[in-house]
Amino acid sequence: MSLRQFCRNRLANCLAKPSFTRYQNSRLLLPYRTYATSREESLKAKAAVGPFTFKAAALFLGVGSGLLLYFKSEKSKVEKLREQKEAERKKPESFGKPKLGGEYTLTNAETMKPFGSDDLKGKFSLIYFGFTHCPDICPDELDKMAQVVDMAKKEYGQDVLVPVFITCDPRRDTAEIVREYVKDFHPNLIGLTGTDEEIRKVAKLFRVYVSSPPDISEGDDYLVDHSIFFYLMDPQGKFLDCYGQNAEADEVAKSFKGYYEEYKKTH
Repeated sequence: MSLRQFCRNRLANCLAKPSFTRYQNSRLLLPYRTYATSREESLKAKAAVGPFTFKAAALFLGVGSGLLLYFKSEKSKVEKLREQKEAERKKPESFGKPKLGGEYTLTNAETMKPFGSDDLKGKFSLIYFGFTHCPDICPDELDKMAQVVDMAKKEYGQDVLVPVFITCDPRRDTAEIVREYVKDFHPNLIGLTGTDEEIRKVAKLFRVYVSSPPDISEGDDYLVDHSIFFYLMDPQGKFLDCYGQNAEADEVAKSFKGYYEEYKKTH
């Protein structure tokens, strides 16, 4: 066999039986399954991303919100407790209520009949000491008293709070003068007068300071220095509270409301 014939036969065999090597570098190789990462690479990828999933984020936000609300609530409690302690610290030391009031009898300027503490039993009363020749303070205070009485009437009904004016200038404040004077302030205002001795005894029961100029002659014009308070008494004639010149009508009415409702709970 010649060399030329041998080469021709080999070429024919290669064409008849293709080997794997022919397609090894060809693009027609069968596709095969590939894996992007190994198990170790997968774990590394997860570690790189971290555990912060949507579920973890929701849990984090929920816990965070709960803690925030808790700390706000605790802060509010602490602040409230601090305010209470501060209020207690500033609260004036109390030694109980003074013993004011008692049994007395004067003259009702309207009826000219005896009238006193027994006639006020069964109702709350608001008592004021003044004098009819007072230029400004007494009228202002009696106007305020009238407002308080009307507020109480609107809230609880007629005659729930009885207003009383007691003169501390009986020398000039006769029954007739007092009768006309009280009409200018409130139709329910009761005016009381009496002798100088009777008035001073009642003023002493309420610890009311009263001072008139000495050596007064008939017809002299003068002022009477006296305490400026409303005295709130309960239906049993016991002292409840007093209100100075700086107390507003609504403050007195609010205070009366508290005493009234507390009294009704036990009587």
